[in-house]
Amino acid sequence: MAQQPSYSDIQKAVRVEKFRVWAAWFAGGFVMLGITNASSDIAYLGDIMLILFTVGLVAFTFVAFKMTNALNRKAEAARREALGDDLM
Repeated sequence: MAQQPSYSDIQKAVRVEKFRVWAAWFAGGFVMLGITNASSDIAYLGDIMLILFTVGLVAFTFVAFKMTNALNRKAEAARREALGDDLM
């Protein structure tokens, strides 16, 4: 019979996943910044890349916040279950 993960285990897993989400966001932003900087000397390509990556960064930021909020909800549900506060 498998044992349910404890609240502490779930908190640790959520913390690690949040770190991974934001580390990926930072790394992606750094790569996009590098590509934009490298293509800035090429006629219109630099401007096009800047616009595309700005829109992409906004979209990636939105997704990262949604993922973080989903992880927070998962942690809250685990806390309620572990403490017996689950009224729903």
